[in-house]
Amino acid sequence: MSQKTYNNIIFNIDGETAHLTINRPPVNILNIATMEEMNETLDSLIGNTDVKVLVISGSGEKAFSAGVDVSDHTEDKVDKMLEVFHGLFRKMSQLDQVTVAAIKGLTLGGGCEVAIFCDMIVAAENVKIGQPEIKLAVFPPIALLVFPRLVGLKKASELLLSGKIIDAKEAERIGLVNKVVPLESFDAEVQDFIQPFLELSSVGIKYSKRGIRLGLETCFLEGLEQIEKIYRDELMASKDAHEGLKSFLEKRKPIWKNK
Repeated sequence: MSQKTYNNIIFNIDGETAHLTINRPPVNILNIATMEEMNETLDSLIGNTDVKVLVISGSGEKAFSAGVDVSDHTEDKVDKMLEVFHGLFRKMSQLDQVTVAAIKGLTLGGGCEVAIFCDMIVAAENVKIGQPEIKLAVFPPIALLVFPRLVGLKKASELLLSGKIIDAKEAERIGLVNKVVPLESFDAEVQDFIQPFLELSSVGIKYSKRGIRLGLETCFLEGLEQIEKIYRDELMASKDAHEGLKSFLEKRKPIWKNK
């Protein structure tokens, strides 16, 4: 296990899993300093082929994160705040690892945006999630882009234009989170959820994630052409793609080199 000490977060790599915990109790508010530390850890994972899964969580049971510090939205700080906050998503969009938000309690505003930008979300039963920014006459830029893709235009409009906060079960029902689990067994449930990804080749994960992003960002015919190129020129040039196919034909478990 490797670990560096930060003031506002906890970050460690345990085997093939990286854990990033927002550590500003009681509700893990994201100020500029916290987001700078998060950016540093995310940057360290770009191109890392040893780590297959990144789990992002918040310390304690009260909140994943109640959002970005309102005091950092003032005229003298807003440019810096947007730079470091949106830097999180620019870096997360470059990650080849499976990203899982493990959320408890309040998951609001910027905290909600961090969670929904992950590939998947495991939520404790006590989660309250939403984007209340409209009540302050502002809007959440990342959520405006991502919510309609996750829950459809009508439901996204309802949530974003009302600032409504919903519970974990409702979030699961509309497809905002993948799984709701009991608070008392949360850590074990998260580990069970990520385990299947740890058994896969990081090469397969990497190129599959690229294909998923293409599907969201391009029209079908253009995306298909690009995915064909990735499959033929990059994926099929990897050792693990050949090992996966060979092991299937030989009826044995694959031995991944993650290359």
